[in-house]
Amino acid sequence: MCKHKMIVKGILEAVIAAIVVSFILGCTELRTLNPSAGTYEGPSRDMGEGSAHAFVTLGADGKPAVIGIRMSETALMGLPAEPPHDADGWEYVLSLPKEALISGYDHIVIDWNPKGHIPIGVYDAPHFDFHFYLISPEQREKITAKGEDASRAHKAPSPELMPEGYILPEGTEVPRMGAHAIDTTAPEFNKLPFVRTFIYGFYDGQMIFLEPMMTEAFLATKPNTTDQIRLPKAYSKDAYYPTIYSVKYNANQREYEVSLENLVYK
Repeated sequence: MCKHKMIVKGILEAVIAAIVVSFILGCTELRTLNPSAGTYEGPSRDMGEGSAHAFVTLGADGKPAVIGIRMSETALMGLPAEPPHDADGWEYVLSLPKEALISGYDHIVIDWNPKGHIPIGVYDAPHFDFHFYLISPEQREKITAKGEDASRAHKAPSPELMPEGYILPEGTEVPRMGAHAIDTTAPEFNKLPFVRTFIYGFYDGQMIFLEPMMTEAFLATKPNTTDQIRLPKAYSKDAYYPTIYSVKYNANQREYEVSLENLVYK
């Protein structure tokens, strides 16, 4: 009888232990799926004579509030003076931290354009394009903007996907990017020089990236600016979209930050 009780007791202890372990693992998984408020950094990669990485900041509710990139001051030094033979600029691909998965963004690409790009007389100054992609690198690779893909690359989006004042000009389709919608109210299209602007990217009529774009000369001023973003009435994909974007220089860390902020789920 005692032996039987001991066996039952052993079984109960094993079951209780299994439940406790399961509970602990479950809590750990929940914490992983629902990370706490704070800023999470992605892996660093070499750029110029320094480095760059992506980050996401989650609010007290665990939802994305800010997503962006940080570049060391030296990342802007020693960059190529000439574009590659087959493109306007050099790509620096940044992976996002896992905590950014909920944001809807897949990765960020910094494009350094040492000679600028079209249209001549507008965007031909040395500048950076910061592409926040809503699609994967594999999906980007399928965008050739040539042959049969040309019509998809330049397919006009529905009017509600375009902010007021934006147009999608012919010839802005770029392989591995898509087409670029420009803000006709921006200073550079109104007899003022290009300093910074905000682009929306499309492919097959769908919004696939958001892009702050700014000159090398502007970053050299070590700015601390925040600009409103002209917003569309609708979006192609469920994600957290910004209402403002900021460009800041942190003197203590000696780094630049370019970020999409006031993220709102759409």
